[in-house]
Amino acid sequence: MTNDLIADMLTRIRNAMLAKHKIVNIEATRMTISMAKVMCDEGFIDNMEKISIDNRPYLVLTLKYEGNGKHSFITCLKRISKPGRRVYVNARNLPRILGGLGIAILSTSSGVMSDRQARLQGLGGEVLCYLW
Repeated sequence: MTNDLIADMLTRIRNAMLAKHKIVNIEATRMTISMAKVMCDEGFIDNMEKISIDNRPYLVLTLKYEGNGKHSFITCLKRISKPGRRVYVNARNLPRILGGLGIAILSTSSGVMSDRQARLQGLGGEVLCYLW
């Protein structure tokens, strides 16, 4: 069991992409479910499903590949706000990742959302990770 479940989630996805795996299991918490939902809504992963193994909840994420499964839709995952150093932004200073090609996942007062949704709602919050 790790203390930083977000970093564990990103590392599991990154390792599965490098090994060209189609699915990856992640511990299901409210935060990881919300982040996976944002990734699914933005088109970076195909599907997410919640299952139970030995009475422990897990998320099964189906990764998305293009070109006969050779190239992943996710090029890079980068953890920004860490337990030792939290990073907050206001609505005016929301980051743009690769000129809008990537997303930043934020934890706001209205829940976990992408930088595009936060910009539309005029919200700031904690920057959890960058994804492109």
